[in-house]
Amino acid sequence: MKSISKNMKRVIPLLMLCALALTFGGLAEDHALQNMTNADTLYQVALLQSLTQGYYDGIISVGELKQHGDTGIGTFEGVNGEMIVLDGVVYQAVADGSIVIPPDEETVPFSNVTFFETDETLHLSDIADMAALQEAVNGVVNALGSNCFYMVRIDGTFAALKVRSEYKQEKPYRALDVALAEDQTEFDYEDARGTLVGLYCPPYMSSLNTAGWHFHFINEDRTRGGHVLQVSVKDAEAAFDLTNGFEMTLSREDEFQKMDLAKDVDEAIHRAETATNGQD
Repeated sequence: MKSISKNMKRVIPLLMLCALALTFGGLAEDHALQNMTNADTLYQVALLQSLTQGYYDGIISVGELKQHGDTGIGTFEGVNGEMIVLDGVVYQAVADGSIVIPPDEETVPFSNVTFFETDETLHLSDIADMAALQEAVNGVVNALGSNCFYMVRIDGTFAALKVRSEYKQEKPYRALDVALAEDQTEFDYEDARGTLVGLYCPPYMSSLNTAGWHFHFINEDRTRGGHVLQVSVKDAEAAFDLTNGFEMTLSREDEFQKMDLAKDVDEAIHRAETATNGQD
């Protein structure tokens, strides 16, 4: 009996170590699986339709948003400027066009982010305008599958850019196109080096976002940026991340729940996305 007891004393710690190894191994595997799942998921905060109708209250924090992606676009509570997420850093292009890094406690009413992985690349040169840029990047979308989501980062030199930001709105909030008509600020840049971050949503997403492309810009030294209204590309490299998963989080607040999110706001979205100095 004495020898059995001694053997058990040796065996029990070994069994405990094996159990711990299996437990932590399982946790590591689950974490790796979660990261793999997240890597192919576009994470959306609320709807562009809710933002367009004037729901500007933050739904999640910047700190939480970074857990769902390292690349993307969006805005901040009160539509306080334009968001550019790049290499895991959330940048805020405020009303004067300058870039600040918001605290993790800052909140977000609308955004799209993903963990960027390059699936395709494309060299761009002498692209005359926004229409020509969209035609070029749509070539990749059509080749790989136009019913998936795409995040693109375009790094290079841009012959000309017109970008916008806006002043933070205060309650009671106005509809986005109305607010931008009065509080939009615009900036023109020439021979600017930097990065466009763009999101492509398929046509069937038109009730949750805007179909097609939406671009934000940040310059190379991360001091200027905004929502892109016009662009011409001198020479750049585009990297595409094809994403076939989608996740969305919504507000549970009464004001959000009472909104008519089936309302047709396509014209208001078009004005908000493309208007220059409040004009179509």
